[in-house]
Amino acid sequence: MTSSIPTGENLFKLLIVDDEESVRDSLELLLEESYRMYKAADGKEALDRIEDLGVDLVILDVTMPGIDGMETLSRIMKLPAPPEVVMLSATDSARLGIQAVKEGAYDYLAKPFDKEELKEVIKRALQRRSLERAVSFLRAEVEKLGGFGDMVGRPPMMLELFMIVEKVAQTDTSVLISGESGTGKELVARAIHSRGERKKGPFVPVNCAAIPRELLESEFFGHEKGAFTGAHARKIGKFELANGGILFLDEISTLQQELQAKLLRVLQDREFVRVGGTQSVRSDVQIIAASNQDLGEMVADGKFREDLFYRLNVIPINIPPLRDRRKDIPLLVKHILGRLCERLNKTVPKVSREAMKVLKSCQWPGNVRELENLLERIVVLSPKGSEIDVQDLPMEITVARGDPEASSGSVSDGLISARDRFERMYILSALRKTDWNQSEAARLLKVHRNTLYKKMMALGIALP
Repeated sequence: MTSSIPTGENLFKLLIVDDEESVRDSLELLLEESYRMYKAADGKEALDRIEDLGVDLVILDVTMPGIDGMETLSRIMKLPAPPEVVMLSATDSARLGIQAVKEGAYDYLAKPFDKEELKEVIKRALQRRSLERAVSFLRAEVEKLGGFGDMVGRPPMMLELFMIVEKVAQTDTSVLISGESGTGKELVARAIHSRGERKKGPFVPVNCAAIPRELLESEFFGHEKGAFTGAHARKIGKFELANGGILFLDEISTLQQELQAKLLRVLQDREFVRVGGTQSVRSDVQIIAASNQDLGEMVADGKFREDLFYRLNVIPINIPPLRDRRKDIPLLVKHILGRLCERLNKTVPKVSREAMKVLKSCQWPGNVRELENLLERIVVLSPKGSEIDVQDLPMEITVARGDPEASSGSVSDGLISARDRFERMYILSALRKTDWNQSEAARLLKVHRNTLYKKMMALGIALP
């Protein structure tokens, strides 16, 4: 029943279902060079083979004895992971074709069909199958890890980001990643590199803001010996180092106009000249740029070249700030703690419900980087490793979090009322941090215990 299987590890599996042996054989001969081919003579055999073999696509005849094609299609669509189905019929019926598609078939072709048309339909159906596989994989990754490695997130906005990364990774198109500092722009760039055709090539990051202005051109394009004072030998630039891979230009908004023009020419011509040189050097690189500034606004203000912006902004990716994805924080905390404790050889601590509430309520102006720095400080300094509680969090975090009643005032309440709210919030933070030990809290607040007691009475703070 099975033909010889062509070589290749990733070939799709196709099942031909037709009661006429001649049709099965002719279709097998037509498609066997491109796919792994299997055959079935009726609907019952087809259903058994689909589940056993993990078939990707079924070419299904409508008219068959026993279970006909439409009934077989209906049963296929009820399987946990149904394959794509292309229906074939000797009757060119629009009504039947519409019904087949409504039932879940990818397409419907009338016999005698055009061979090239059939191949094209199968190709498109399997492209959809590939996309569905990618989505399934992404969802599994999201459930398992919360993201792509260090890219963590679960809400729809992060899933959409993962899908864009997956698609962009298969192209050589320029990408512009925007987002606030600490949101993980380089992580996205590295994810594109690791999942794409260029993963065997280098990933070369360049922080444009960290390179002195007078050295930027040399860093980008390299220089020849004697090109300037201190150039004692030829130096290979970042564009040349990234040949065959990805060049990640972080903080590209800081580039001076003169270098923006040179960068544009390199992107257009794919070649450059080293500083002090005369010969052109070709470099095959994919450019991924990142900025925490709005380059569109900078173009409008005349601070960034419009032609370079459009050359870079072929595929824009925007990373939301952490305050807009608070549901991600528990996933991020778990992921970061696991990675930190593995590096520091420590037991991964649990995080109490109250401490997690505090972390979720913070504004995180430094985004994921700020959260990571905070957790590392806690893991390193905390004497206990079993659980992170509110008292383990820095006071500036718990105070910044605030309480509903402490933050519910307005300017019209006056300075004294605002001061009382802040003092109450600050004292509560110290008491929670010391597990309501008033002597320890007084020491932390640098006041006498009696002073703390009077403040508690005046502000209506009662011990739990």
